[in-house]
Amino acid sequence: MENRADRTKVVLLACGSFNPTTHMHLRMFELARDHLQHSGNYKVVKGIISPVGDSYKKKGLIEAHHRIAMATLATESSDWLKVDPWEGEQAEWVETAKVIRHHQEELYTGEVSKCEDEVDTVKIGRKRRWESREGVPVKQESQPTSNGTISIKMFNKQCYRIMYYVFSSSMATTITHLLLDAPRIKLLCGADVLESFAVPNLWKQEDITEIVGKYGLVCITRQGYDVEKFIYQSDILWKYRNNIHLVKEWITNEISATKVRRALRRGLSVKYLVPDPVVDYIHSHQLYSPESEEKNKDIILAPLQRYTQTMTVDPIS
Repeated sequence: MENRADRTKVVLLACGSFNPTTHMHLRMFELARDHLQHSGNYKVVKGIISPVGDSYKKKGLIEAHHRIAMATLATESSDWLKVDPWEGEQAEWVETAKVIRHHQEELYTGEVSKCEDEVDTVKIGRKRRWESREGVPVKQESQPTSNGTISIKMFNKQCYRIMYYVFSSSMATTITHLLLDAPRIKLLCGADVLESFAVPNLWKQEDITEIVGKYGLVCITRQGYDVEKFIYQSDILWKYRNNIHLVKEWITNEISATKVRRALRRGLSVKYLVPDPVVDYIHSHQLYSPESEEKNKDIILAPLQRYTQTMTVDPIS
């Protein structure tokens, strides 16, 4: 593998139920990281698990705070995986495209915070150049905006970042951070999620285009799914096929959260299927009973409720 200095930094984001987090969920991250880094084009710097909120209304979905806690326990031994509770803590279901946007903006903000100390910003009307603390001039371009403020695009050669500031008469507010070396989010998913793009009213067409076209995804294939054929049959996915990284799972692993819950309902052991701290948490909180599996039984999934009321989405073509 060529260890190029210009490799694109990537953060892998997995959205889902994580009900509960299994070893297969964790293996997906490892498989995806190996695939991207061995291509020589990417450097994976972080993996994020984002459990969906309770308002998704999936059958058998236990409370988000339990799923977040279990995911946190499952990743406690990892030095690059983390759990982000933001999606799970929202009162309403958040579309996956919005979750991706949220995390990409968080990455941009984090990068800018590293650079802000190096740049001396001035309010409008002051007659001096902007310089870094080390005395390196900051290249700047000014452009009026529609509301009368001035947008300044700054490129600081010292920290290799582009920043956009809007200056009003009272204060300067950072509005957009297009950072050249900021990590890029890629959605990590299984083949079942990719093929769910074809389910009517489950996804918005513009969200699919944004996810695949703007961000890209890494899909872990598994037996029983012909992902290449599915991409070929979809005009949208075919158009952005170069943004879809298919990862073959050579050491097959058929662990699923559905099967784990079934075993737990029947009083069977799930040791070695999920991390030990998760097993302990499940037993100590008496999770996954026959009653919990009936939760949301007669409730329509949040996206189906939302999109059926507002539009009719044909399967992707």
